[in-house]
Amino acid sequence: MAYQSNKQASQHEVQPLLNLLNAGQLANAANMAKSLLTQYPNTFILHNVLGIALDGLGQYDGAINSYRNALKLQPNMPDLHFNLGIALSNIGQLTEAAASYRKAIALQPKFFEAYGNLGTLLQKQGKLEEAVASYRKALSINHQDARGHFNLGTALRDQGKLEEAIKSYRQAIALFPNYADAHNNLGETLRDQGNMQEAIASYQNALALNPNHASANYNLAEFLYLAKRFDEAIPHFERSQLDDWLERSMYCLYKAERFDEFKKKLDEIIKAGPHIAPFLATLATHYAVNFGVENPYNFCKNGFDFVYNAAIPELSEPNSPLLKALLNDINNAQIAERVQGMLHNGKQSAGNLFKRPEASFRTLGELVKKEFMNYKNKFAGADCELIKSFPDEFEFTSSWYVKMRQGGHLDPHIHEIGWISGAVYLAMPSDKKMPTEGAFEYGIHGDAYPQKHNNFPVGAVVPNVGEIVLFPSSLFHRTIPFTSSEERICIAFDLKPSVASTARSNY
Repeated sequence: MAYQSNKQASQHEVQPLLNLLNAGQLANAANMAKSLLTQYPNTFILHNVLGIALDGLGQYDGAINSYRNALKLQPNMPDLHFNLGIALSNIGQLTEAAASYRKAIALQPKFFEAYGNLGTLLQKQGKLEEAVASYRKALSINHQDARGHFNLGTALRDQGKLEEAIKSYRQAIALFPNYADAHNNLGETLRDQGNMQEAIASYQNALALNPNHASANYNLAEFLYLAKRFDEAIPHFERSQLDDWLERSMYCLYKAERFDEFKKKLDEIIKAGPHIAPFLATLATHYAVNFGVENPYNFCKNGFDFVYNAAIPELSEPNSPLLKALLNDINNAQIAERVQGMLHNGKQSAGNLFKRPEASFRTLGELVKKEFMNYKNKFAGADCELIKSFPDEFEFTSSWYVKMRQGGHLDPHIHEIGWISGAVYLAMPSDKKMPTEGAFEYGIHGDAYPQKHNNFPVGAVVPNVGEIVLFPSSLFHRTIPFTSSEERICIAFDLKPSVASTARSNY
């Protein structure tokens, strides 16, 4: 902005504007500030108030412009840099937002809120070590900040440091007993440890504070359906309206053999479209085969046609340095384990492996993203939503290693929150009694779905070390048990269904 005058607005002129802002009349405050700025373009408080009002209205681009104009007049205002950081973060300009928070901290070294927000940005960028350091710095300034302990817990959980995360959540609750989000996240972390009794108590504590808490309803519903208490689970899923609540409600109807209700709602979902929920594709395909009817849900009617197997050169080359580094980090890095009821004679890591600091995991994550692109290109033009609505940006919902020993296997299951799922194989048993031992098997039946007959086909891939297998997340899959004393090690992952998470059908 080119400033034409140094004339300042008087307190008498500014006070009504402040009254509007304090009363929450943001649109009126914004309009008055704009009007006054035509007369007093060099008045700092007018730019600042306009920024705050536009920020509150969700007009972040305008707010950013106003904050920057205010900073031209008074560049050493830490609160203003902080507000600018929030607005920049809201439009996804994370690097610029981080710079604003750091400027606020430089001007006010004990600005613990700025350290906290900076930690959140770093966590979103996958920089977990830096995020944890920023959260800890904030807490060193103000140890009584319940939100700070909560944020630290989320980052520690992403790192797979479950016990430390639990301590952070408990500290947040000790400071603020009515912290429903902390009760819920504590429950999730206890669940990851396999401590279901305490996890359920935490979900119930969250719901006692907020009966409509989306995540707590979802988590409790998930427990109930895993406990086969399907009728009890459905109301909690419906109350949550979270993520794949619709698919899981349909799952409960199907597992409870309430087939008429299931079919009626499935018909409504199919008619409403779009067909972009892999979990519904699993259910619709199973129903169609079970009852011998057409499957009109066009996410991926025949998932067998979309199984992909290829070698990753950086892993399959002789004496691969990356392969050695991955195996070393899996065996030696301090990564917590997650209890997994479907895994037999094996171990599974907690946290999100591709977000950890080890270079080997991050390198593999980038190579897997390239294979996702190869997958998309291979099946380009396919007349199904799996390919038509394939996510534009590759983000991993989760990633983890699985180590199995003799007799190891996984029961048939699907990854309900995936779009494309897969695994990279780092060690495979070679001493076999049967060629398919340790193989990846896929099909359309599993999880004790109700069956009217046994004619459900299966397929299999026997992967070599250094190879990747990708497949629609709607397919059931399992590991065939093996007799060898050699280990079977893979890193598994899900591609986040970014399109599906924002466009759900309702009934």
